[in-house]
Amino acid sequence: MAKRKPRRSGGHRDPYQAREAKKYANPIPSREFILTTMEAHGAPLPFDELAAALGLDDAQRQDALSRRLNAMARDGQVVCNRRGGYCVVNHEDLIHGRVIGHPDGFGFLHPDEGGDDLFLSPREMRRLWHGDRIVARVSGVDRRGRREAAVVEVLERAFENIVGRLQIEAGVAFLLPDNKRVSQQILITPDRLRGARHGQMAVVHITEHPEAWRQPLGEVTEILGDHLAPGMATDVAIRAHDIPQDWPDELLAEIDGLLPEVPEAAKRGRVDLRRTPLVTIDGADARDFDDAVFCERTTKGWRLLVAIADVSAYVVPGSALDDEAYRRGNSVYFPDRVIPMLPEVLSNGLCSLNPHVDRLCMTAELYFDRDGKLFRSRFFDAVMNSHARLTYDQVGKMLRDDDAELCERHAALLPHLHDLDGLYRLLHAARDERGAIDFDTVETRFRFDDHGKLAGIVPLVRHDAHRIIEECMLAANVAAARHLLRHKMPALYRIHEKPSVEKLGDLGEFLGELGLRLDGGTSPTAKDYANLLEKVKHRADFHVIQVVLLRSMMQAVYSDNNVGHFGLAFPAYTHFTSPIRRYPDLMVHRALRHLLTGEPVEAFEYTHQHLTAMGEHCSATERRADDATRDAADTLKCEFMLDKVGDDFDGVISGVNSFGIFVELDGIYVSGLVHITALDYDYFHFDPVGHRLRGDRTGKVYRLGDPIRVRVAAVNIDDRKIDFVLAGTADGDKRGDDRKPGKGRRRDKPDSGKPARRTAERGGKRGGRGGRGKRKAKG
Repeated sequence: MAKRKPRRSGGHRDPYQAREAKKYANPIPSREFILTTMEAHGAPLPFDELAAALGLDDAQRQDALSRRLNAMARDGQVVCNRRGGYCVVNHEDLIHGRVIGHPDGFGFLHPDEGGDDLFLSPREMRRLWHGDRIVARVSGVDRRGRREAAVVEVLERAFENIVGRLQIEAGVAFLLPDNKRVSQQILITPDRLRGARHGQMAVVHITEHPEAWRQPLGEVTEILGDHLAPGMATDVAIRAHDIPQDWPDELLAEIDGLLPEVPEAAKRGRVDLRRTPLVTIDGADARDFDDAVFCERTTKGWRLLVAIADVSAYVVPGSALDDEAYRRGNSVYFPDRVIPMLPEVLSNGLCSLNPHVDRLCMTAELYFDRDGKLFRSRFFDAVMNSHARLTYDQVGKMLRDDDAELCERHAALLPHLHDLDGLYRLLHAARDERGAIDFDTVETRFRFDDHGKLAGIVPLVRHDAHRIIEECMLAANVAAARHLLRHKMPALYRIHEKPSVEKLGDLGEFLGELGLRLDGGTSPTAKDYANLLEKVKHRADFHVIQVVLLRSMMQAVYSDNNVGHFGLAFPAYTHFTSPIRRYPDLMVHRALRHLLTGEPVEAFEYTHQHLTAMGEHCSATERRADDATRDAADTLKCEFMLDKVGDDFDGVISGVNSFGIFVELDGIYVSGLVHITALDYDYFHFDPVGHRLRGDRTGKVYRLGDPIRVRVAAVNIDDRKIDFVLAGTADGDKRGDDRKPGKGRRRDKPDSGKPARRTAERGGKRGGRGGRGKRKAKG
């Protein structure tokens, strides 16, 4: 049978040709035109035939087509079948998305288009990693009514390297991944151990990915060291979450010629603010300074300058520096170190507003009336020279304590600091009037000894100096968002959607039991939340109510579709103030600079598709950073509690689930689980709406926010889990003496991302393990 010859598309013009020509020196057909060509052919097209149909004859353009097809495959637009033919993904029959693994071996497929997740059986998960991008089809519905997925094609592997603990048993070596969502063990042949020993932490490169019939294979590429070595928690978290930390050679070559001082040529054409007494106000241990402020009174109210380091002057689109900044997405702040988004020559040098040196900046000039309402703003490029590097504590002592020595040292700056304080009071009052939600939570920091071991966890004390800078940054971010919207400029916004109807329903039931009500019905405002918090702030159960309110909220993300910021009660909000450490801020600076050039909005080089993908990517890197820092912190907390097994502590119930209660220890800020089997001898009903466990026989209630005294029973560093038992009970005495550190019970986590099961882990008849599906359990 003769092979069907593809029709050449030369007679049809690519409607996006001009866009591609602007972006690339040697453009190829757009994604849209490639998809149209493939759909018109009506059958899978091998690469050579597709290139011929698109009229690509030279090797250079064919190579560019190959790279574009690979990117389209990663994005789930096309699939390459086993015969090498490319075909368009039919979104009605096939679903593309990202795999979410579970420690117990099964998983879920989260569709890119949104909607409910699909269940992936352990059999399907054998060939997948957590985080893989795949194309799947619906294979059926399980007994719980969930759609099941069957893998059609793996588009993109989540891992090329995996970190974990090396195990060698009976001559067989394998790696136990640190990421508990990766359930596969990686086999390692003896010749690929590279000298690694049993029990060491190591990085393994995947030489063969898992298949349905075979485990993955790998080779040791880096030996991190012994399990509990100082700094190991962060080293493991960096590699487990694939956080980039090495700079590419191309980037190093680009920044090789950068000098520590700003050249005079770069200062020309900018507004000169060097005589304006701008100052930075940061924490005592801050190393980079990306914002400076100045405030003065006017006849109509106040004039505020917020100067932000001009990162966009150095990070040019398409450069290796820009590519790496985008890949990282943000700086990552671990308890013992920082993984920066930009190299140190920029983050701590040219893009850090260090005192008494000239620096390039983008400045927001904001005018407020006497009521603190913003009535005018503008943005411009400037050159500045910071007049002082102040700390929060210093500013607090000058403004609130009238510290004589500090006031004398900074006498020239003091009037402007008082003006800044006066504006802050108005902005803070406006915040209350607006109804922005202000949750009273405790931030902590880790204190290390001289050997790098965790010595303690201490709370961060916030005072008005922190809030002054916070209000200035909020004002600048809001002004930037308004400016971009007013000019209809495509940009990334920081959005926070309203709570879902389902969460509001659960919240309403919980509040109803307490005789409370959240105003607003199914569409409450931030002010409704704030009013309720103000109403209950003197109640004994205030902490409980605050936690439940917080858990009803959605997560803030980046998007080019502005829907406002619910929690801050702003109709439009963006991130403008930290381009050193957040890529979305850098994109906002580029959008503002495009407006300063006077070019039409349509000439902006980033399209809606670009910005949508950037928002999703930057939201993902932000979550990656949160997960990595949480893992490192949890490991450090476990190490800190190792020598405290058997000790008693007071705490508060911070979470309630079907399998037990989570307790946060007072003054230590460490959390652990009291498993349901370690509670009083009773059957316990789990009430997910009321956030409590109730004993069937005794009526004993364990409720979110209740005080409780517990004993540390076990610590499992590998799983980052701490087990508690009730103090002062026979069971607690026995467990505190007999159980060994590192042998903690396997359990679920409260932040696993999936709703807790309504059945307890043990139930049914007394003395037995049966009773599957029961709503109560024996302690």
